[in-house]
This record gives sequence, C-alpha cells and structure tokens, in this order.
Amino acid sequence: MAIKIHIDTDILEKIGKFELPPTLGFGEVSGPIMASAEFKNGEWSDLSIIPFGPISLYPTAKVFHYAQEIFEGLKAYNYNDNGPLLFRTNENYKRFVRSSERLAMPPIPQELFEKAIESVVSYSYPIMPKRAGESLYLRPLLIATDNIMSVRPSLEYRFFVLTSPSGDYFSSATIGVLIEREQSRAFPGGIGFAKTGGNYAASLMAYKKAKELGLSQTLWLDALEHKYIEELSGMNFFAIINGELHTPELNDTILEGVTRDSLLKLANHNGIKVVERKMAIDDLLRDIKNNHCTEAFACGTAAVVTPLTFLQDANGDRYEFQNQNAPIGMMLKSKLLDIQEGRSSDPFGWTRKVQGASLQ
Repeated sequence: MAIKIHIDTDILEKIGKFELPPTLGFGEVSGPIMASAEFKNGEWSDLSIIPFGPISLYPTAKVFHYAQEIFEGLKAYNYNDNGPLLFRTNENYKRFVRSSERLAMPPIPQELFEKAIESVVSYSYPIMPKRAGESLYLRPLLIATDNIMSVRPSLEYRFFVLTSPSGDYFSSATIGVLIEREQSRAFPGGIGFAKTGGNYAASLMAYKKAKELGLSQTLWLDALEHKYIEELSGMNFFAIINGELHTPELNDTILEGVTRDSLLKLANHNGIKVVERKMAIDDLLRDIKNNHCTEAFACGTAAVVTPLTFLQDANGDRYEFQNQNAPIGMMLKSKLLDIQEGRSSDPFGWTRKVQGASLQ
C-alpha cells in the first residue's frame, strides 16, 4: 500500500518547546508527538503525526473489557549526534504481527508500521538524548476500539507509535530476583509468546510480592511443573555455566526477545558457546552453589543487559552469583551498544539511519 502521511502543523511547535530533563529514568517522560492510524471497514487509514495527548474512546471499547491490545518496544539512538539509528525494526514488526494474530487482530502492513516509526523518529530528532546508554524509546501500540460489548473480535482498531526519551531501566546496582514457585504467568497454548498487556498484568502480583521482600524482579517457572526456568517479567534470562552461555529454549510461553536473539548471535560471533535448553531451576541453584554458574543477567529492549546479584526463594534462601558484575554479559552489552549507537561496524546489518524532513 502507498502510505500517505498527514503532519499536524502543531508538532514542530510542540517539539520546539520540549525540554529534556537533566536525568532520564525509563518511560517517565512522554515525547511531545505520536503517530496514529485507524482500521475501519476492513482498511487502514492514512498515517497521521500529531501532538501527544489524551484520546477519546467509549467506555464500551473492547480494549477495556476483553484486553484486545498488543504493543512493541524498540529504541532509536543518537549517541553524540551520530543518528538517529534504528535497530532491527523488521524483527519487532514480525513479533507485532505474531501478537496480532494470536489476539485475533488485523495484521498491520509493514510499510505502515515502519513509516510510523521513521516519521516520529525523524521529527523527534531535535529532542533525542545524545549520551551513551540513553535513547528514544518507541512504543508501537494497537488497541481494539469497537464500542459493542459482545464477546467477539473488534472490527475497529487504532494504532499508535508513542515516544519516551529514556535512560536506564533499573536504578539500583543490586538486582535480587524472586524465584516464583507458586504463581504462573503463562500456560502452554495461551498468549505467553505474545506481547500483550495481559501477560504483564499476570506478573504484577508477583512483582508486588518481590518488592515487599526487597527484591527487584521475578523469575518465572513453567506453569505445568514449576520446575523449568522461563523468563523474568518482561526480560529474558541468561546464565554463564562452565564458561558457556545458557538460556531457556523458546516455547509458546516465552517471549521471543529481539535483544535475546541479538546476544546469541553476538556470543557466537565472539567465540562463546551458546546452549539453548530446558533449564531446571534446582539444577541451576546447585550450579550457583558449586560456582559452576558464575554469573547471570537479564536482557530486553528496556533493560539491555542487566547483571543479576542473586536469586532468592520466598523463604529467604539466597543464591549469590560469584561474578555479580557479570563480566561476560557486560562485554556482550558493550558490543551490542557499540552497534546500536553507531560506535563500531555492524557486521550483521542490524542498524539503519533515519532520513526525514526535520533532518534536512
């Protein structure tokens, strides 16, 4: 389809008045513009770039009642005015389509998805952070807007791309992780592999429990036996065992992370043996005690690579990693950020520079 883009005349004024705060958390600051398109009568509308602000929906919209919504997370980089650079957006698009199919939503055309991202990045260029480790976080979002309360897939949808100038996801240097042995986030045959709000809602009670124990995150186990490691809430899990990089093999209850896949390819490229397998939690805990497992880290678009300090059971039993600064994980993070931020060559062809009206 040929994408027509309508530019709201107010967006340049909004961008001109926007000021970055001196320090950036993650997702705490909303960018001043967004992209929007609608799906009605079986067709997608033109793309609009408009000021960020409230939207109007009926209280009966299906997104509120049946959780028909999906989203993505990716970043644009402008380290030292070297951008803006986008990273593997085709992989985010593929996952967006997989999620939409599982939620019975119409797949968005790739050209519309990519143009929306490129447009908001292009116009947001003047307000993009330039320091290492900071970026313009991008949130593509698709919601069901039918205002009929019958239980069926919506016939109307609205697509957005939101922005947030962002820094580190975690503010603490100590990341303690609760091993969740009772609750379950996702079941086989369900929606665990889709990036949809319901998956995150299912993790919030465990997040609250972890916080009450003074911990930062939750490590989920499989729902059938509570035996095998799956992922953290919103992040994939890696461990270094006997010098090898181990991670749970993908199934339909684990999100297929773009950062996860990138780290696996980088590890192979740098001569590190990669092992994707079913990982029993009790085996891992023995490996930590015996110092066979020397480090572990979480990864994701928001977290990038974050070393884990220890794992803990709800009864207080703690399993600390020998190398709490995760030297192998941080080496992979450095190589990944060097590619994403344009400081090194990109042997994989993962990055591309955005061109646009505001970059002339």
